[in-house]
Amino acid sequence: MKFIFIDGYNVINSWSILKKEKEISLDSSRQKLIDILHNYGAIHQCKIMLVFDGYRVAGNLENKYEHNKNLTVVFTKSGETADAYIEREIHNIGRRFEVSVVTSDSLEQQTIFQRGATRVSSVEFYNMVFDTSEDIKRATSKMGQSHKSTVQDNIDEDVLRKLEAMRRG
Repeated sequence: MKFIFIDGYNVINSWSILKKEKEISLDSSRQKLIDILHNYGAIHQCKIMLVFDGYRVAGNLENKYEHNKNLTVVFTKSGETADAYIEREIHNIGRRFEVSVVTSDSLEQQTIFQRGATRVSSVEFYNMVFDTSEDIKRATSKMGQSHKSTVQDNIDEDVLRKLEAMRRG
């Protein structure tokens, strides 16, 4: 089982398509990221933990979770950063699973290495996600093309001539 922990706001601020969406609405940029990650997790059959910190949000007394098959969205409680949540969860998982953390935070990178996880920068992850997206588009476009096969395409020329002679009598 592979786990991918993602610092949500770090990714939103690193991906241009999400930054533009954020200018319209933070909620819509979060939702767009959730949709993208849901597809990615389903294709790669991994568990994704998308963490948004509640560090500066007053009133969140406990972590809030939204589960959807391969994707769990976490909104941390007030005063807790996404980094702190991710570090704690990686520590709890231990080295039993393959774990990657998506963040461009250099301090966080050092901590996750010590706990046995690998780091993927937000930009690297963007490329991974959209390479997968392009692969899917290519595969589905090939499936949509007709691959008709006629008897004539699969018969030897000699047999075809004999059949034609029989047809004409």
